Amino acid sequence: MGLMRKPLIIFYALSIYVLSEIIWWAYLLVSVEPERKGMIIGEGAIFLLIFLTGAYYLQKTLRKEKKLQEQQKNFLLSVTHELKSPLASIKLYIQTILKRDLDKAQIHSFLNNSLKDIERLDDLVENMLIATRIENHSYSFPKEEFNFSELVKKVASRLQIHSCSSQTIITELQPDVVLTGDKFALSLVVSNLVENAVKYSPPCAEIKVKLEDKNNTVLFSVEDKGMGISEAEKLRIFDKFYRVGSEETRKTKGTGLGLYIVKQVLEKHKAYIKVKNNKPTGTIFEVTFNSNGN
Repeated sequence: MGLMRKPLIIFYALSIYVLSEIIWWAYLLVSVEPERKGMIIGEGAIFLLIFLTGAYYLQKTLRKEKKLQEQQKNFLLSVTHELKSPLASIKLYIQTILKRDLDKAQIHSFLNNSLKDIERLDDLVENMLIATRIENHSYSFPKEEFNFSELVKKVASRLQIHSCSSQTIITELQPDVVLTGDKFALSLVVSNLVENAVKYSPPCAEIKVKLEDKNNTVLFSVEDKGMGISEAEKLRIFDKFYRVGSEETRKTKGTGLGLYIVKQVLEKHKAYIKVKNNKPTGTIFEVTFNSNGN
């Protein structure tokens, strides 16, 4: 933030100086040639208008750059927190296995939970890689026919919060729904939407993941009972690095890449997503696309 404040101060100082010089020279010219007063004022007004327009757009660019720097700073902090949590969890599980005399079932449970945390780390890395490749237009979105029902089932099972004793993610999946598309990219769509619902929901709250095929139209939805999203923020949540709430009050983790990736991937599959309010509280993300992926 300090890096951007200095250029803004210099910009405002130069603007004030230039405006003062314009007014002073206009005054001198009118004093020397009062008969050309109208022409001098007219030309001065045009020059002033051009200068103010340029100054406005320059200021807008500087403020945009400042905002981008803040977003990138928050992104780096978020990535750090996102990495530390599963790493700390994996470390604790392994330390417990090494230090205690556990039975085979406990060891299997701890290793299974560690694997889930490793997959979370893998998701984070894949999100950053695909976001960069999408922005650079270097990702080709290879298409294949695959069982979307099995993909959703696998992702939902993996993202089930292992620290909660009750079943959090409830799946209502029509079996053998087939899509033609980029299996890897669409798996990120599912994981980002489900994980987003988990992050913004109270502990052990019910999250519904639904999938059905109606007349060659696939409907995939994720319903949570979290704090909900305001109408104003619904227009911005798919922007890169954007996260709901302010940085000062936000308690949830995240990088701001998940929903950006969701939107970009769905656009490449000619699908669309709706954001609706859940009742009595929460949000529903509803994805619609043709079962053939076109």
